[in-house]
Amino acid sequence: MKTPTVTVFYGGTSSEREVSLGSGKACALAMSASYPTRLIRIDSNALPADLGSEPTVVISTLHGTFGEDGGMQSLLEKAGIFYAGCDAKASALTMDKSATKQACVKRGVITAKSITFTAEKKPSAADMVKELGNEVVVKPNNEGSSVGLSICSGLSEVQTALTGITHGSWIAESRIRGRELSVGVLGGKAMGIVEITPKSGVYDFTSKYTKGMTQYQAPAPLEPAIYATVQAAAETAFAACNCRDYARVDFILTPDNTPYLLEINTLPGMKETSLLPMSARCVGLDFTSLVKEMIKPAIARFEASRQ
Repeated sequence: MKTPTVTVFYGGTSSEREVSLGSGKACALAMSASYPTRLIRIDSNALPADLGSEPTVVISTLHGTFGEDGGMQSLLEKAGIFYAGCDAKASALTMDKSATKQACVKRGVITAKSITFTAEKKPSAADMVKELGNEVVVKPNNEGSSVGLSICSGLSEVQTALTGITHGSWIAESRIRGRELSVGVLGGKAMGIVEITPKSGVYDFTSKYTKGMTQYQAPAPLEPAIYATVQAAAETAFAACNCRDYARVDFILTPDNTPYLLEINTLPGMKETSLLPMSARCVGLDFTSLVKEMIKPAIARFEASRQ
């Protein structure tokens, strides 16, 4: 049986296009060490015209809307093309922060108290503070990379955040203070835990993508029992949302060592310095080895379909 070409998608149409361009190039370079590889830039919400011209398996590094919300995954499934990562249904679920919380809470994962609303039906600032407390985090319900994130303290800041909301679905959460942690999950098993310490105190878009703005510790300096608890919570969240192959699960660890789920990222950044590769290095997987492991299940699904 001919080995399929690995096609790496990068770019996309979302606000995170620039991040994806970096992820795709790094991923394709690493993948080419093990498989025949091609890199295809996605510039519209459609499959490339020549994608099915030869046997191929896709790994996508598209971030944000259409990339990781199930849109591209649905097109691949309809075209009968095998791909790495979560399927369309799990991708759509995990892109919806409120739905993710609901699925995970049912499995015992702890999350912050929250309110979900649309721009057309915003709660009053007074009602939000009454429900969630004086410190509130407001963010889009279905965007990634901390796009549109507001950290509010007090009624006037909540009101300012609400006033700036003009469209879309949003979620407001009680602010949980603690240590920010990120856990890569590969094949359902948690890898290392990365601790994230932004110099600004808030891990927003600027802190994520501006060099020197954030410090990382991998592995995170945690007591073994707490380390295991966070890893178990990541695996439970991954399973609760029917994730597949790989994902990254983010938490806030409170001073009493309770991990609160922030979100599940099914197509996380894939530069060598990104959080998922940091997590993998904690368990002995360098970047090239990680990428090879990420594509293996998709190739196995492709080969099984040919038997």
